[in-house]
Amino acid sequence: MRTIAAALASHLSAEVTTLAMCFAVRRRDGVRLGFTTADQALEIDGARYLPGAGLTPSDIAASRQMNVDEMEVVGVLSAHSISDNDLRAGLYDFAEVEIFLVNWASPSDGRVTLLRGWLGEATLKNGAFVAEVRGLAQSLQQTFGEVYSPECRADLGDARCRADLSAVTVTATVATAGTTRAFTATALGVADGWYDYGVLRWLTGVNAGRRIEVKRQLGNTLELYDAMPLAPAIGDVFSLAAGCDKRFATCKTKFANAANFRGEPHVPGIDSLLDYPGLR
Repeated sequence: MRTIAAALASHLSAEVTTLAMCFAVRRRDGVRLGFTTADQALEIDGARYLPGAGLTPSDIAASRQMNVDEMEVVGVLSAHSISDNDLRAGLYDFAEVEIFLVNWASPSDGRVTLLRGWLGEATLKNGAFVAEVRGLAQSLQQTFGEVYSPECRADLGDARCRADLSAVTVTATVATAGTTRAFTATALGVADGWYDYGVLRWLTGVNAGRRIEVKRQLGNTLELYDAMPLAPAIGDVFSLAAGCDKRFATCKTKFANAANFRGEPHVPGIDSLLDYPGLR
């Protein structure tokens, strides 16, 4: 049940209303953005909500049961609001969203929250984007659990892994500009494959602030799993952390972190069912 402030409830009961929908977005990198369907900027609880994003919401599907609340939002790509490059770079993936109604003529009257959740998949077409907004109940539909596996289930450097990434992270620059998926760096001084599955974070240049996983490292050439929004330029600076292939031998020899390995490398696998005396 929604609680509505008395001033806003009175306005909602009037024959003529001045309502606008607002979208509060908080990306995973901490950037906060506000948009509104009103034709003027609104100041609400210390945050500024800007018009002009062309956001058009679909009907909101909601219920009292544990069904997933959802809707779609269509918007116009703009350098001043949500840009093509930022969407392609994944900066809005899983961003937190709150959608609410206010009286744009008197925003201090309060708000009616329509939906809280996260942005799902966004598609781009003809200068516009369509993004799915998933309600909070979406997280309850996911299956959490683990199964035995010979590979590690932790992410390198997280709370379970505990590996100190500062010891295996370097700062380098782009030596030869390539494509949006591959380029040559300054002398890395490591064997081929050392940075396979590692994480690259851009510190300067057109891709500054973006993180991307390394698919393959051969000498000083880095190939990325996903294409960057824009190709890097010579001299762009980035940090690069060594990668982990999740194997016990790698954890032990490369990171000296065998005590925190989150896998079962010595548990017999399915292939042991085909084994019999005298096979070896």
